[in-house]
Amino acid sequence: MPAAAPAGVPLRVAGGAYSNVAPQQFAEMLKNKDFFFVNTHIPYEGEIGPTDAFIPFDQTTRKLNEYPTDKNAKIVVYCRSGRMSDIAARELVKAGYTNVWNLDGGMIAWERAGYAIVTK
Repeated sequence: MPAAAPAGVPLRVAGGAYSNVAPQQFAEMLKNKDFFFVNTHIPYEGEIGPTDAFIPFDQTTRKLNEYPTDKNAKIVVYCRSGRMSDIAARELVKAGYTNVWNLDGGMIAWERAGYAIVTK
C-alpha cells in the first residue's frame, strides 16, 4: 500500500483524488458538519459521534446507493486504523465522487488525540 499523503493534501488515485484529514483538523470540521460521515470498519468496534452510516469497506461499490447521489457531496470515511477507509475512499473516487476525505489513522488516531469513541 502506498504511503499516505500528509493531512489535507490530495492523494491521487485511480479516477481522481481524495484527502486525508488529521484528527485535530477533523474535530474542527465536526463543529460545522457539512458532510456525510461513514464508518467503514467491520466488524463493529465503535464509532465517532455523529456517524451517518455504517457501510462496510468491502461493500462500498455494491452499496453506492447508500451514499449521496450528488457526486460532489462531501463524504468523510473512517475505520479503526485507516486501512479499510482508505480502500473505501479509493472506491468512491473510482465511482466518480469528487469530495472524499479519509480520517487519517482512523479511530485509533482519533482516540490518541484525546477524542471520544462511542460504543453500543
